[in-house]
Amino acid sequence: MTFRKAIVLVLGLELLIGAFAYFNYGQTLEGLQAVTRYSGRLSLVLFSVIFLLLPKNEKGIKLILSEKPFQVFAVAHGIHLVELLSYVYLSGNDLIPLRLAGGFLAYVIIFAMPFIQDRHITGNLTPKRYLIYQTIYLYYVWFIFFMSYLPRVQGKLLNVGGSYWEFVVLLCWVCMMLGMKLSVQLFQPKSKR
Repeated sequence: MTFRKAIVLVLGLELLIGAFAYFNYGQTLEGLQAVTRYSGRLSLVLFSVIFLLLPKNEKGIKLILSEKPFQVFAVAHGIHLVELLSYVYLSGNDLIPLRLAGGFLAYVIIFAMPFIQDRHITGNLTPKRYLIYQTIYLYYVWFIFFMSYLPRVQGKLLNVGGSYWEFVVLLCWVCMMLGMKLSVQLFQPKSKR
């Protein structure tokens, strides 16, 4: 898929999410919460593709998300960030400082990675260093998704919208992603590591 097609697809899906939320909840705070929640699910789907395919399957990632998967994800998650900040501001919900710091760092990493990938593509970053940055990106963003759903399953976050079983399924998926990733890395032949 070309980068342009991937961005158009992401924007189209975000518009569909907005229309769905508006149709079901109207122009309400609950509707904005739903848009934010479902936009986060779209980001999880995109990140799942990146997490499961990189760094070993560059061909597959180009086929599904383009040659610039980090930019595609940054656009989608940037939209989610705008929705999230709007919801938090309008709802008056208190922010938890530790969660805020962890999320801020994640967004810095998410928005920096497209530039890091461009430096690698142009030859200004060695493959070894790029792999280190990519690994930090993959596992830190995975951890943030994990920490998004774990407290929801535990019932520690109030007023987040969505159902308990929805959060259980999403947490299970995030855990399965890590299991799949680690099993591929642990059980591949030594010559391919």
